[in-house]
Amino acid sequence: MDGPAWRRGYSSAVHELVEPGCLGAPLVFAVASPADGPAVVALVESAYRGETSRAGWTTEADLLDGQRTDAAAVAEAIADPRTVVLLAQRATELLACCQLTDEGAGSAYFGMFAVRPERQSSGVGRQLLAHAEARAVERFGARRIRMTVIAQRAELVAWYERRGYRRTGERLPFPYGDERFGIPRRADLEFVVLDKAVGLGAAP
Repeated sequence: MDGPAWRRGYSSAVHELVEPGCLGAPLVFAVASPADGPAVVALVESAYRGETSRAGWTTEADLLDGQRTDAAAVAEAIADPRTVVLLAQRATELLACCQLTDEGAGSAYFGMFAVRPERQSSGVGRQLLAHAEARAVERFGARRIRMTVIAQRAELVAWYERRGYRRTGERLPFPYGDERFGIPRRADLEFVVLDKAVGLGAAP
């Protein structure tokens, strides 16, 4: 079959955006297919775990060992009709990914957000987040987007706050003992919940 796996069969879901400063090279957004699973796992792991993740600022290597995700979790997300996994790619390079899940009642959950470490701080993540917000409105009729972030990731929480997300005041426990989410290196990890109004619910 011709073309990258992530493009086959998804022509209606592909959007192109020329990223500033990239000499006109298009940043292409698409919906992941099952064939994209291994590439998504590799991207997420590279952004959050191990020494390679230290090339970017999203690393969790000082907080967690073990895995960030695995093939089964990604395959389940791609197959779930309530979920869409979005990809951002330039030419043949997968740069970023994220996951949107319809929670019902006008709420969508945003997660599995990863940008290739050496491409972080280039604007790719910001553009994918904006694209994901628009897709949540279009696909799920979302009026709010919700996410959880490890509380100790103050710089990441601040990044989301600069893009309109606000702390709800809710905190959730880290799943200690479940190595699917990593092996903690400290005993005080927890999540903060952030949300943002989008679509018709957004502030003027």
